[in-house]
Amino acid sequence: MNQAPVIGRFAPSPTGDLHFGSLVSAVGSFLEAKCAGGSWLLRVEDIDPPREVAGSAERIINDLLQLGMTPDGPVLYQSSRYDVYQQTVNSLLASGLAYPCACSRKDLPESGVYPGTCRNGIPPGKKPRSVRLNVKDDSCEFTDKIQGRVSDSPAGISGDFIIQRADGLFAYQLAVVVDDAFQGVTQVVRGADLLDSTSRQICLQKALGYPAPDYVHLPVAMSADGRKLGKRFQTDPVANKPPARSLELALLFLGQQPPANCSLDRLWNWALENWNSNLVPRKREIFPVREHSYFDWV
Repeated sequence: MNQAPVIGRFAPSPTGDLHFGSLVSAVGSFLEAKCAGGSWLLRVEDIDPPREVAGSAERIINDLLQLGMTPDGPVLYQSSRYDVYQQTVNSLLASGLAYPCACSRKDLPESGVYPGTCRNGIPPGKKPRSVRLNVKDDSCEFTDKIQGRVSDSPAGISGDFIIQRADGLFAYQLAVVVDDAFQGVTQVVRGADLLDSTSRQICLQKALGYPAPDYVHLPVAMSADGRKLGKRFQTDPVANKPPARSLELALLFLGQQPPANCSLDRLWNWALENWNSNLVPRKREIFPVREHSYFDWV
């Protein structure tokens, strides 16, 4: 039986410039797809205008190109897909798999798990605000290539979760599922900070009749004080080191043993011939300063 071709993707949000944590995800997704003989796509997840930083999408794309990662197709911008997301929400509402909700954040219990207040109808005197997916009480199990067997209960993690916000914008969980299916993505490689979102996305895939891709959640780079490297540090190598050195550090972080002090082209040739996902640390988080002496830049 012929196996479907691997299609991977990197999907940054334009809320800031490319930083080391997102570089790790980009490199991991690129090598996982390419070393399987597949293609690698780039998607800009620009569906939250209040959080976006002007020009960051263009700078991220340019940084990736400078680092030697060229997508196999045009860049997809989620901001061009609002009509599709609305059609998807309308379809879920019509089928009874989603429902309008009148609750605000202040109505949630301290646990943050939505108790299903509006599942059977909006209480008298209230107006609909958002749209939620009915997750029922289904458990969700999947095998992650790095993190192993994962068993989650979306009902216990979040309860019925929002797919369209009160301001009319579409939730990340909805957009990512719709666009992975649209682009034919078969492999999702990203940081383990998104591992808890996976069960909710699988719930949506089932509700929409979409196949689930294979998941690969890489360890997240953490700063010495325990924060995710989510914004550029003053000496972040993506900003302040040559592209070859940035790529070398990303490969080292991912457990590989690349040759030192070589050109970017030679480093990519080595990585494409020697990438081994079995060497990636089986962890959700890594503190570079504590565990890797070569991270002198944080």
